[in-house]
Amino acid sequence: MASSRKLKSNSVSRKAENVLREQVRPGNRLVVGLSGGVDSVVLLDLLVPLSIPLQVTLSAIHINHGISPHADQWSRFCHHLCHSRGVPFEIVRLKICRTPGISLEAAARDERYRIFATLEADYVVLAQHLDDQAETLMLQLLRGAGVKGLSGMPVVRAGRSWIKAPLPQSSEQASGHGVPPHPKILRPLLDVSRREIEEYALEHALQWMKDESNDNVAFDRNFLRHEVFPLLEKRYPSYRKTFLRASRHIAEASALLDELAQADSRECAASGKIEIECLRKLGFLRAKNLLRYTFAREGAILPSAAKLEDILRQLLSTGASTKLHVTFGDTEIRTFGGLLHLRETSVPPPIHWRMAWQGEEQVVIAELGGTLAFTPTEGAGISLGRLTEFPVTIRLRSGGERLRPDCKRPRRSLKNLLQEAAIPPWERETLPLIFSGEYLASVPGLGVDCDFQAAPGEQALIAHWRPGPAPA
Repeated sequence: MASSRKLKSNSVSRKAENVLREQVRPGNRLVVGLSGGVDSVVLLDLLVPLSIPLQVTLSAIHINHGISPHADQWSRFCHHLCHSRGVPFEIVRLKICRTPGISLEAAARDERYRIFATLEADYVVLAQHLDDQAETLMLQLLRGAGVKGLSGMPVVRAGRSWIKAPLPQSSEQASGHGVPPHPKILRPLLDVSRREIEEYALEHALQWMKDESNDNVAFDRNFLRHEVFPLLEKRYPSYRKTFLRASRHIAEASALLDELAQADSRECAASGKIEIECLRKLGFLRAKNLLRYTFAREGAILPSAAKLEDILRQLLSTGASTKLHVTFGDTEIRTFGGLLHLRETSVPPPIHWRMAWQGEEQVVIAELGGTLAFTPTEGAGISLGRLTEFPVTIRLRSGGERLRPDCKRPRRSLKNLLQEAAIPPWERETLPLIFSGEYLASVPGLGVDCDFQAAPGEQALIAHWRPGPAPA
């Protein structure tokens, strides 16, 4: 029996090492997601000796969600475990807020991944295993998921396109560091069963914490684990491997659909937007695949299958002058000029909003969702001397503004100039206007009024408006 256990223990180590040697490189930084349960404790036990021949830097992080009454006990256990092994350790404390329609388990998972995405690491290493994969596949089937959901968990997942919300802060969280490119998620135990992990832990006399919520069959995953899968195993003892094989087949199909969507995107993209007429030519199924791919690439929370089909039908039925506006989650779709625009929903600022400009080269304007930058130059752009004759303010359109960007033509209404420039209506609502006193001096991207244009050799500024997050 002991010999059998030792063979299984070696098998667990070998499987994990094979994955690690295939994925990591010398000098990589690995952070273990340490919950204190048997799975993550075994993972840490495997990685500590492997980190030396692999020449990687190893540390661990524990996310204290504050949900269980024993949460602080788990944190202390993880701290002592890492301290005893000389592994650098960090605790992040969170407060999980319940959101209608989202389970507490899902909310906690989302918060964990938000934290993982900001870590200064090459890989966040997680202890999800073969049984977790089977449970995930079954849950996705019961939810009616598509091929993306049925693909299961990959061994490696890059980026963090699924994360959009801001990171909750913690006094115990490291601060003052720049955020590197988002680390990859690495799961070296996906071919290892829960039984093998527990036998490894017993053989190596490891200690771990037991999560009392794992026995609560009110949670769907626990119901499958305790009620459904034991029955399934009696008839199909190899169901775990079979499920894994099925999920990998589906993952291949999903990858091919993404390749098709990439090709369709290149064909239908114009200035980073999708041409609706091109969408029509694809046919319904390919157009739906392209929309789903585009939403995921932009980090939008995917709508339900019914909502996605409804959005597509509305898009395909729009005319050249139709201005469609559809929202789902925190994302909105708008159409303008025959193009589909995908953007995050936002609350428009008050029409009388304004702010003073004090000579800054760059102004982050949260209310307008962008950054206004002023580049010093000579003989082109806004005359610095003329601009600063009166206090300079940045404002929004209130109606009736006029601008003369061409000195050979008369002053014209800003409304007409914006229409001619084909600027979408919703972008006009948040376009910053630069005033000197009560005179409209410049509209970024549109032009400088003739009275404020710099003469040759004169000190000047060129104003640029960049919607979106501030540059790093």
